[in-house]
Amino acid sequence: MSKWSFPQGDLMKGKRGLVMGVANDSSIAWGIAQQLAAQGAEIAFTYQGENLERRVRPLVESIGMDTMIPADVTDDASMDAAFAQVKEKWGKIDFLVHSIAFAGKEELQGSMVANTTREGFRRAMDISVYSFIDCARRASEIMPDGGAIICMTYLGAERTVPSYNVMGVAKAALEASTRYAARDLGVKGIRVNAISAGAMRTLSLAGIRGGKGLMSTGRDWSLLKEDTSMEGVAGCALYLLSPIGRSITGEVVHVDAGFHIVGVPDISEPGGGAA
Repeated sequence: MSKWSFPQGDLMKGKRGLVMGVANDSSIAWGIAQQLAAQGAEIAFTYQGENLERRVRPLVESIGMDTMIPADVTDDASMDAAFAQVKEKWGKIDFLVHSIAFAGKEELQGSMVANTTREGFRRAMDISVYSFIDCARRASEIMPDGGAIICMTYLGAERTVPSYNVMGVAKAALEASTRYAARDLGVKGIRVNAISAGAMRTLSLAGIRGGKGLMSTGRDWSLLKEDTSMEGVAGCALYLLSPIGRSITGEVVHVDAGFHIVGVPDISEPGGGAA
């Protein structure tokens, strides 16, 4: 049973798409997938490695889906095979959810300048940014009737966040890639957007030193004085991927209870900080 509550309906009835990046039942990609399925979408999932397949398959089956495709975003042959399998299954798709990022744990602590290695930088950019560009290209080739693509980013792309380091640099590149992809694919009727979610309890957050503090700060300093909710992030994804998101492309939509607009927290308010 889902730990979240998602509206049921038929907004995505007849729509088919690919969700990339589900790691466990706390993944943002999983929350999005559940919301899309609740609205009638048919979904295929990618995974990397047998361990991840064993972890994710029960989730996929719990929402009535059965298509899981191996895919290594750092290997062109693997990606060729993955998208060929999607094309063979459906012929075409309507949406793509890209929720994949990586940086070495040793680089997600302390100083970005001191701790970022050449190889670490290359790998973070390859997995977190180039994979999106590559997937957008491949997905667009099987979207003859147009479609929608989203990726996941974070406020660390716009402002400095302790220990986010090279991932912040990668997310900034991802957001720029979203805009350029939106320009290139718009003529095909394909919309491309990014969701900038607030800090949430995911595997990605666990890999950042001081990650738990990002959640409490996000809650205390946010305008709504609440944690970023999976329902909110998944609802935004549904909006951007469905017909009601028509005419919206090239955007970075913040879903963080208003945290991103705060310059200085009001210390007179409960949870506003110490004087």
